[in-house]
Amino acid sequence: MNNNDICLLLGATSVGKTLLLKRLQNLNLHGLGELGTPPSTLPTVGTNLTDLTLKKKKVTLRELGGCMGPIWPSYFKDCSSVIFMVDSSNIAQISSSCIQLLSVLSAEPLCRAPALIVFNKRDMPCSMSLTEMKSLFRMDDIIASASQPITTLELSARTGQGLQEVLTWLESTTVK
Repeated sequence: MNNNDICLLLGATSVGKTLLLKRLQNLNLHGLGELGTPPSTLPTVGTNLTDLTLKKKKVTLRELGGCMGPIWPSYFKDCSSVIFMVDSSNIAQISSSCIQLLSVLSAEPLCRAPALIVFNKRDMPCSMSLTEMKSLFRMDDIIASASQPITTLELSARTGQGLQEVLTWLESTTVK
């Protein structure tokens, strides 16, 4: 019996999921001082799995490729939490990301799974602020109508800004 919590990492193609996975793995092993240059990534076809050892237990992060959106639901029943990533520098992707997010949050197996919504690419000159992103996503409405606890966070997987907060969130959601 696997006693790891599984956290699904979801989001559209090219939002930075794989880089986040690699960054969290590195941070978990070495701490923030050893961040280094961003590792190169390729578009994920299929899934990537990473085990993180937190203070109290292990969490398996399962990244599902953005192109796999139609089959994401087949992974929902096994997970205990969800991280949904959005590219805050890609305005053209926002409406489709919002639709994806709503379908994830309304899925029956996830109705109690804590969700972290991460607005990535904070370091890009054209990225929108957290306030702008929350407004475009109508986060207040989403949070008000969702059955699960929702946290929002700004992040730059490239520079490392916000990584520690993601680990802190994982720790807080997984310690039962």
